[in-house]
Amino acid sequence: MLSIQHISKEFGPVKALNDVSFDVPDGQILGLIGQNGAGKSTTFHSILNFITYAGQIHWQDHTLAATDFDQIGYLPEERSLMPKLTIEQQIIYLARLKGQSAKVTRPQIDDWLQRFAVKGTRKSKIKDLSKGNQQKVQLICTLIHHPKLIILDEPFSGLDPVNADLLKQAILTAKQDGAAIIFSSHDMENVTAVCDRLVMLRKGNVVLHGTLDEVRDQFGKTELFVTTDWSADRLATLPGVASVTSRHGRRYVLHLTDATAGPAIFDALTQGHYIEEFSQQPPTLDEIFRLKVGEEHV
Repeated sequence: MLSIQHISKEFGPVKALNDVSFDVPDGQILGLIGQNGAGKSTTFHSILNFITYAGQIHWQDHTLAATDFDQIGYLPEERSLMPKLTIEQQIIYLARLKGQSAKVTRPQIDDWLQRFAVKGTRKSKIKDLSKGNQQKVQLICTLIHHPKLIILDEPFSGLDPVNADLLKQAILTAKQDGAAIIFSSHDMENVTAVCDRLVMLRKGNVVLHGTLDEVRDQFGKTELFVTTDWSADRLATLPGVASVTSRHGRRYVLHLTDATAGPAIFDALTQGHYIEEFSQQPPTLDEIFRLKVGEEHV
């Protein structure tokens, strides 16, 4: 388990992290979210010992030692492949830095290239690959030594939906193998799809922390999904409805001022008859993200 306890970091007058604490158990995935400058990369750099910090970071109940870093797979936000190397040379080089010999790495390469659908062979040079394929090669470099702690900084950036799904499957496979995984993403759909827990930072402070359901339930069931013959204008007149969003056809989302308005709205819409859809849910993670970011400007 990765345990982060009360870490703080200042860069001159800027407090990049302020008493940040959270755990990432083995076999779980934590999403670290927040605006640019919220402290996500600073958190990663603290874990990796790239920078000094106040507080404690433990891995498997001890302070990270030099030998522990061979068990870490790190994908930085900025890509750093060497363009003149072949795919094979690049993968073997970075795996050796993690203590895995070429003899162990070389037989795995073709399987990883196939798994990530890399358009190129092991003899293709990095500079001849598209940006998307270069990113997939760097992901392979991050994972091929089977790390026990995986840190991914914006791993989905620049990937189309098909390739993003390939990455999700790789992340879930690593989770099944027992890795502790932490990643940042601005795409809340990706966070929702793979995360067990999440932490949201704002200006270096933890403002949300828990499972996805725990976080969403904090905001109440204020989203009401209905299918009805009522018009959007008529739905907007119902008590407790702040606004109405049309989805398609006769489907709408009613945004409620108070979750307790749901039963009365149900009675008004059904009048004792069958209704095709009526589902009251908490806000989506994307909506919560926008709400918490918006609090900065209130």
